[in-house]
Amino acid sequence: MTALLLGALGLTLSLVVPGPLARARWTARAPGAAVALWQAITLAAVLCALGVVLAGPEELVRARGTTLAVAALVAALAVAGVIVVRLLVSLFLVAYRSRVRRARHRLLADLLSRAAIDGDVPLRVLEGGLPFAYCVPGRSPRIVLSEGTLRLLSEPQVAAVLTHERAHLRARHDVVMESFTAFYRAVPAPLRSRAPLDAVHLLLEALADDAARRAHGDEPVHAALRSLSGPAGDLELEPHDTDRERRWRLDRLAPGAAPTDRRLAAAVYTLAAAILVLPTVLLVVPWLDTAMRHWPL
Repeated sequence: MTALLLGALGLTLSLVVPGPLARARWTARAPGAAVALWQAITLAAVLCALGVVLAGPEELVRARGTTLAVAALVAALAVAGVIVVRLLVSLFLVAYRSRVRRARHRLLADLLSRAAIDGDVPLRVLEGGLPFAYCVPGRSPRIVLSEGTLRLLSEPQVAAVLTHERAHLRARHDVVMESFTAFYRAVPAPLRSRAPLDAVHLLLEALADDAARRAHGDEPVHAALRSLSGPAGDLELEPHDTDRERRWRLDRLAPGAAPTDRRLAAAVYTLAAAILVLPTVLLVVPWLDTAMRHWPL
């Protein structure tokens, strides 16, 4: 029964929950908590998969003899090991490829741009009239602007853009996106949803927008986003709907939009913790107790 419940919970978290949660409007008022909720859902789904693999064979062969029980345990551990290794390999490949890409990008930006000063983060200005801004994360980060951005935006708007990019770098949003990308690529296609990947990308942009809003106010951030045509942040490990992203962020920054809700955020953080803890307490712990009592010694 434990395996069936864990399987149902895992499928619900992987296939049913992502769609409605990605469409939910309240996430715009608590982006940090919403990211934590997505992380809890993703980790809980992985733990449910491992729980099914371990609990299913044990429940099927319980009290049928030592040899069969040991064989079932060995097989379950092997499958669980495959799941863990697949996730780790996916995470390594995503991290490695993104770092190689960023190192190449950083080199090109240094060669093709002129240097400027922006605190402790090197700033590069590329020639061209197209207004864009992005950051290149890593151990040696860069913030890249175009000359078109400096010509088109006012000084407060440029300052807001730089604060947005610094927020991405400071919070290591690239690492968060890498983890979700790795999970997405590791899960078999029939069992995965792209919704978490796109939703978390939007929420990380919202967090960086909020950092800029706190420092410079809503209007410079809104005006800068309306004018820029390039990505805000080097987070695009998978293609995204940039037009939808822009509309969502502009609506969120528009005058009269609902502000960040701390009480909502606290409730969502509590829900995220419950998603991780309650399945373990209600399902896994009782199963472990029963399994140990019936395990042939």
